[in-house]
Amino acid sequence: MAAKNATKKRQIRKTFRLSGSDATTLTGTGVPVKPLASIASPMAKKTRTPAPPRKVQAPQRRTDAKRPRSPEDRRFLFMSMGFAATGLIAVAAAVLFVVFNNNNSKSAVSIPNSDKLVGVQTGPAPWNAALDTLPDRLKPLGLNPLTNEGEVVHIHQHLDIFDNGKKVTVPSQIGIYDGQFLTELHTHDASGVMHVESPTKRNFDLAQFFGVWGVRLTPSCIGGYCKELTPWKMYVDGKQYLGDPRALVLKPHQEIAIVIGTPPKMIPSKYKFPAGL
Repeated sequence: MAAKNATKKRQIRKTFRLSGSDATTLTGTGVPVKPLASIASPMAKKTRTPAPPRKVQAPQRRTDAKRPRSPEDRRFLFMSMGFAATGLIAVAAAVLFVVFNNNNSKSAVSIPNSDKLVGVQTGPAPWNAALDTLPDRLKPLGLNPLTNEGEVVHIHQHLDIFDNGKKVTVPSQIGIYDGQFLTELHTHDASGVMHVESPTKRNFDLAQFFGVWGVRLTPSCIGGYCKELTPWKMYVDGKQYLGDPRALVLKPHQEIAIVIGTPPKMIPSKYKFPAGL
């Protein structure tokens, strides 16, 4: 039985084998076979119809009237604007403050402590020019030995000192050292005219002038006169100066009067400067 089945399988394989790729009939059967090329006939490719363009609606202007702002909305708007303005003002003020401080830091002067200056006279008037110790006082005063008078700052003041109604002499040659140098603050004669002549732009104060002169000046004492025992006052252009006398910034054509004890009949308020000063 097994031998018979095997013979049948061999017959089937032999019966359906094609004799070649161009065979038209099955071998041994007489059944016509359609070639593969005719079976796999090409299929026509469909063309896609593009979708119609989408309609784009043009923007339309709003025709309905705007809703009027309520009082609460207006109040909120005004408050917002106020806060914004306040912030801008604060920023501007801060900028101005920084700029102002920077400018002052360049021109401001430090007030020297006359008690620490070499050769300072602490006795009663009259006082000499104290030139022998002048070089030792320049650095603490923030001043310089100059070979020529400065021209960048060139201003003058007048100083009067009264001791119980009598004028105290302001010596000549204050700040001029034996013909070798002169400082930014000096005198040329005994008229009381103070010369402020600097090659750089800066401020100078009364403490520096008294430091160059070598006379003690503090809020309470001038030379050997202290307010606890001998009252004294200072006037600028005829008006009493209530601040620290050392901090007075020197300006053009000031009339400075220091009155010790009994005042004179008249406190000077101005001085007639010579032509050219």
